[in-house]
Amino acid sequence: MAEETENDNNLVPANDRIIPINIEDQMKSAYIDYSMSVIVSRALPDARDGMKPVHRRVLYGMLDLGVTSGKPYKKSARIVGDVLGKYHPHGDSSVYDTMVRMAQDWSLRYPLVDGQGNYGSIDGDPPAAMRYTEARLKKIAEEMLSDINKDTVDFQNNFDDSLQEPTVLPTRIPNLLVNGASGIAVGMATNMAPHNLSEVIDGTIAFIDNRDIEVPELMQHIKGPDFPTGALIYGYAGVQDACNTGRGRIVMRAKAEIETTKSGKEQIIVTEIPYQVNKANMIERTADLVNEKKLEGISAIRDESDRTGMRVVYDIKRDANANVVLNNLFKYTALQTSFSVNNIALVKGRPVLMNLKDMIREFVEHRHDVIVRRTRYELAEAEKRAHILEGYLIALDHLDEVIKLIRNSDTPEDARVGLMEQFGLSDLQARAILDMTLRRLTGLERDKIKEEYAELMKTIDYLKSILADEELRMKIIKDELIEIKEKYGDERRSQIVHSAEDMRMEDFIDDEEIVITISHNSYVKRTPLSEYKRQGRGGRGSIGTNTREEDFTEHIITASAHNYMLLFTEAGRCFWLRAFEIPEGSRTSRGRALQNIINVPKEEKIKAFILVKNLKDQEYLENNFIIMCTKKGTIKKTSLEAYSRPRANGINAININEGDQLIEACLTTGSSEIVMALRSGRAIRFNESTVRPMGRTATGVRGITLSSERDEVIGMISVNDSETTVLVVSEKGYGKRTDIEDYRVTNRGGKGVKTINVTDKTGELVAIKGVTDAEDLMIINKSGIVIRIAVEELRVMGRATQGVRLINLKDNDEIASITKVDREEELDEESGDENSTEADNEGLTSGENIDSNEE
Repeated sequence: MAEETENDNNLVPANDRIIPINIEDQMKSAYIDYSMSVIVSRALPDARDGMKPVHRRVLYGMLDLGVTSGKPYKKSARIVGDVLGKYHPHGDSSVYDTMVRMAQDWSLRYPLVDGQGNYGSIDGDPPAAMRYTEARLKKIAEEMLSDINKDTVDFQNNFDDSLQEPTVLPTRIPNLLVNGASGIAVGMATNMAPHNLSEVIDGTIAFIDNRDIEVPELMQHIKGPDFPTGALIYGYAGVQDACNTGRGRIVMRAKAEIETTKSGKEQIIVTEIPYQVNKANMIERTADLVNEKKLEGISAIRDESDRTGMRVVYDIKRDANANVVLNNLFKYTALQTSFSVNNIALVKGRPVLMNLKDMIREFVEHRHDVIVRRTRYELAEAEKRAHILEGYLIALDHLDEVIKLIRNSDTPEDARVGLMEQFGLSDLQARAILDMTLRRLTGLERDKIKEEYAELMKTIDYLKSILADEELRMKIIKDELIEIKEKYGDERRSQIVHSAEDMRMEDFIDDEEIVITISHNSYVKRTPLSEYKRQGRGGRGSIGTNTREEDFTEHIITASAHNYMLLFTEAGRCFWLRAFEIPEGSRTSRGRALQNIINVPKEEKIKAFILVKNLKDQEYLENNFIIMCTKKGTIKKTSLEAYSRPRANGINAININEGDQLIEACLTTGSSEIVMALRSGRAIRFNESTVRPMGRTATGVRGITLSSERDEVIGMISVNDSETTVLVVSEKGYGKRTDIEDYRVTNRGGKGVKTINVTDKTGELVAIKGVTDAEDLMIINKSGIVIRIAVEELRVMGRATQGVRLINLKDNDEIASITKVDREEELDEESGDENSTEADNEGLTSGENIDSNEE
């Protein structure tokens, strides 16, 4: 039995070959070693040649095997076996998949392998097995390997130390930029976009000419990525981010055109799709969305692609708008996708995030290093040859003595020593003279040796001048790049189109006052405020919109065209919209479905809105709040800053309990007074300070207690000054103004006091607004009639009265919505246009107070 000793309170065998190790330390060490191996030797490209080890080994292995562009193709299995056996001790699929990708013209902007056979397709079809396919190097790949045998790069031992492999290729092509790269390491990843060779070379030359050049100047040459599959780059902001910082999101769109067939039907024809999109999967997913009714207006999808090019056809239904369908395709399918640039590559063995200038600098420095090493190698070879030629010339000058010495020597060794001693030759020269053939002694051959020596001395002088002059070396780099551009340069495939985000649209749009109308069924439009003319109180109004029978206008918002609109749905979600992004329509037009402008779910309706001038001013964001209230009387306050980062799919603005819904939201300064009103005609007033600010997803606190189960909150206002009066309107067209002071301040959560005397004649309360004499009212009823009246025409009266008639309603019509607008300096008081009638004051009440017990 083995003897045991105690060590660190643990019993371990007393065996010199067993070393106790802390498992935590061992795991840390092993994982760091593994992660570094993945980062350096597998997943990240070298910044100099843009290659990962497996790519470099495949190209070098093919060169080693002799399958260059001018030679016959060799079986892929032969190439893979050679690379596996010599340089890459991993699975054969890793080598074959790499070689296949380097041969696919939809994967690489400039393919490096010339493949013969089935190398897969853009539809995701797999390539044939390696025993069936053949390959050889492309001409452009040989430019990456050129001069590799002139000591231009460092070599290292292969996995079993039996051979040497290059640590980097002496590439003449800025491959990292030209073909891009992608890889997932441990704790980091890289995703680099391909670029156009001609543009990259122009940018590189500009950098060589001016080392202090800035990225924006480089981008005058290198416009942006150039993807193998073409398509459109939609928007320039992501390209600028990627070039300036090394990170950016580039939006790609398919190249699509709308055509009309002979029969009059519209078709969307797609001829180019975004990079790395699988065409077959894209079409299948689109068909699923059509079948699920998530995409409407498409009757059929056909893939008509053939060897001449790509062509995907979407047949549009006769009643559908092809532009709307195309926008929905961009929105819901891979016809629009994004490429997230993350330029991480290895610089001196360390992963570094690089911008455009950094990547060009690394290539130029590498190329400079290659030129220096190549020149030194060529100089050494030239001097070696010149040394031998000098020996030849000495021998030719003393030909008779040399021949006599050789004839009198017993052995070659004696002859060699004799030559060295008699003529002062080196060992190398003496051996070369002894190896000369007799024909070299002819007069013609002697002249050739003298000419070769003269040329060689010129070459040596030139090579020395290269090593002594950096400007000359840079000129050589530029000349070689220009040669590459002439050989392989081509036109851009990806067209760059500017998106709305690239330009400040407000610079092109007048900041006029507009009216935004949102219908019950979520149709929206904007109209210049001047189209609505003020009328007298009690008028019949003018037609505000032609809506469907089951639809009516629910919100009328007055805004400035440059305002941001924060739209809140009944489910408590918030969406953003610039006022000028809303399609313009006439006063009587129906407008456009809100779902076609922003991503509001069809089942959710817009219930509240806030106008904000600016979402960039941090002080403004932090000192303003959004207060929301729900139908069941809950109220919540959140800083505006929480809603300052627009997202395409909206955000949760408030947590809504089951059976409840959001009905109102308003912007406050934090010191306002809040008035909430109920359908039953009651209202409560309390200080905003009694509601503490909460997070964006909180539910809120009790604002008012409902008097019955059928009662509900119909609105909320925030009041900041004493001039504001409270306007309430009932569903039968009655309304009145009351001083805010008539509502006593109570605690939040009470039952409130009477705000209007609700009778069968007035109907229940439908709206509450804070108004001043300097404003007008716009009232719209469910039949679409709009009337605009001056607030000053409504006298201030007691809290418990039933008010006066604001609008004459026909039959069973009811008020749908009211909003207030700022008074224009010059108001057009005419009401004789074809859509309006003279004021009809029949049935107006005098507005006297009606006795009522105040609660």
